Amino acid sequence: MITWRLLSSARGVAITTLVILVATVLVPALHLLTPSNSALHIPAHVMALFGKYLCFAMLALSIDLIWGFCGILSLGHGAFFALGGYGMGMYLMRQIGTRGVYGNAELPDFMVFLNWNELPWYWYGFDQFWFAALMVLLVPGLLAFLFGLLAFRSRVSGVYLSIITQALTFALMLAFFRNDMGFGGNNGLTDFKDILGFNLQSGSTRAALFAVSCLALAASLLTCLFITRSRLGTVMTAIRDAESRTRFLGYRVEAFKLFAFTLSACIAGLAGALYVPQVGIINPSEFAPANSIEAVIWAAIGGRGTLFGPIIGAIVVNFGKSWFTSVLPDIWLFALGGLFLAVTLFLPQGLAGLFKMRARKPVVPPIPAAQPEAAE
Repeated sequence: MITWRLLSSARGVAITTLVILVATVLVPALHLLTPSNSALHIPAHVMALFGKYLCFAMLALSIDLIWGFCGILSLGHGAFFALGGYGMGMYLMRQIGTRGVYGNAELPDFMVFLNWNELPWYWYGFDQFWFAALMVLLVPGLLAFLFGLLAFRSRVSGVYLSIITQALTFALMLAFFRNDMGFGGNNGLTDFKDILGFNLQSGSTRAALFAVSCLALAASLLTCLFITRSRLGTVMTAIRDAESRTRFLGYRVEAFKLFAFTLSACIAGLAGALYVPQVGIINPSEFAPANSIEAVIWAAIGGRGTLFGPIIGAIVVNFGKSWFTSVLPDIWLFALGGLFLAVTLFLPQGLAGLFKMRARKPVVPPIPAAQPEAAE
């Protein structure tokens, strides 16, 4: 049963990866190569919307890595997503230069408005893309490493760990709301102009961002598949199912948890970095605990412990939000809640359970043994 479950999960990952790679080429091509009046043309705002869905899918995947395979339920992963977004936002703000409202080549507009005299030291280096890309991974990863080191060595687990992660993202939200933190306060970072010298509003740049998001999601998915199907993944699953027994067998449970938690935070940070240039803004509301809880719902709706399920869940739920708000603007929350209830009641394994039901081997009834003939 376990072997077949792994095979069906790997098959689902393969199909999902193939669909992502096809979208990498097809969606930008339909945007760039078809006329705007064509039925096949994909507008720039629609492509950016689906690029946002892909970033949310990466966030859901990062949660599934620790929750579905290591038993760590984090209700604060939105913090790592937001930190990655702020890292990219700081780079984009430094690229504005004299094109800002106040025309200051060094200070962003909000700093000039708040009468800052010089750039804070933690903004140094963000005028270089390579440095910003490094910080996008390093800052969330370092925070997750330090947090996990303290939590896992103290053997904090279960609901207590979930509450602490939620407190972490709430504390960061309150801190980033402060104007004296130097991150734009309530308004955050916005009014981005270009990235790597390319105009963010041009169709080709948006197409490139969508393609990069697809490739990043596919690479993250394959990386998680490689880890979960290795001996490391076997130990992670053992920790999820019987942590105390795994510890008694001599494994350093804390080290495995710390590795998974740190890698998961890096994936979430990368997702946030790709999210910001496509939506054009990053503010402290991204740290809100409700966002982290919603990401857990995406993973649960898609199917925990399948890798490809949370990707489907994130895309379906966010597409449902967009569709319901336009079709049913007055009752869209009820419609979305009905979707959640339907999946919970009829698909206990999430949307990925549909794939498993189709992929399950047919049960062949046993052939009855021949009865010996009675002696005459």
